[in-house]
Amino acid sequence: MTSFLRSAWAEILSPIFKRPPLFQVAALCHRGTGKDLEVLLITSSSGNWILPKGWPIMGLDAPDTALREAWEEAGVKSGEPRRKPFASIDTTKRFDSGAVVPCQLDIYDIAVGKLGDDYPEAGQRSREWVTPKDAATMLADAEVARVVTEFGNTHA
Repeated sequence: MTSFLRSAWAEILSPIFKRPPLFQVAALCHRGTGKDLEVLLITSSSGNWILPKGWPIMGLDAPDTALREAWEEAGVKSGEPRRKPFASIDTTKRFDSGAVVPCQLDIYDIAVGKLGDDYPEAGQRSREWVTPKDAATMLADAEVARVVTEFGNTHA
């Protein structure tokens, strides 16, 4: 009987209670090359430095969603996202309410062509171009910082 209960829990009940992680996409916006390489950071609603990111947008694939988030949150007017993510990491999503949930984050690198000053969230966020090394010390999420460091190392 005990093995039946364990089997039922493992195969039927446990999956019902386990939620898959949330999914977001992020934009690793960059300009320059070599020692002149810079990445674009923005502030979150809580004031932490982050990459532009957001939820999937109906009608857009993940790279185009990353580009849209880069426009809305950082003012990236033109850029070319790579079609495959530079990295896919497991992290956590922290809501303003204080809730923390697991989240898969696909990070797309975007070579920025043009940056504008008038964009949807201009009054809500700060933005700053920094070296990947400086970005890694500013980012609140250690896994995202690791990805930015890796990006800087592979594009130096």
